[in-house]
Amino acid sequence: IGEEREILTHMYKSYLDNNVVIAFGTDWPVAPLNPLYGLYAAVTRRTVDGKNPDGWIPEQKITIEEAIKAYTLDAAYASFEENIKGSIEVGKLADMVVLSEDILTIDPIKIWDVKVEMTIFDGEIVYEKVE
Repeated sequence: IGEEREILTHMYKSYLDNNVVIAFGTDWPVAPLNPLYGLYAAVTRRTVDGKNPDGWIPEQKITIEEAIKAYTLDAAYASFEENIKGSIEVGKLADMVVLSEDILTIDPIKIWDVKVEMTIFDGEIVYEKVE
């Protein structure tokens, strides 16, 4: 798309700085479907080809908290469902995962290696890692 337009893509930090709600998802077939990879990309801005070790357009990096919100509460907001999902609250759907690492405290580069230990859908365990 050229260098002039390239800087206008995936402007997550700029959007957030201007109070724009950004909703992340995993339904785009040109990117990995694993949301952990999306979190990794948003906070490190590294590319899967390894060509951008400091991040592609690094000034657009966002925090892990901001990226999680984009995948959860803001994605629910985008689908007009923030009253039933997107956060852990009484009365909302209990859809969540348990991860192998605390992604809020580890080095963001290590998010790529985090695994899902358990998946809970509508309050029921639908996946649990067996050791």
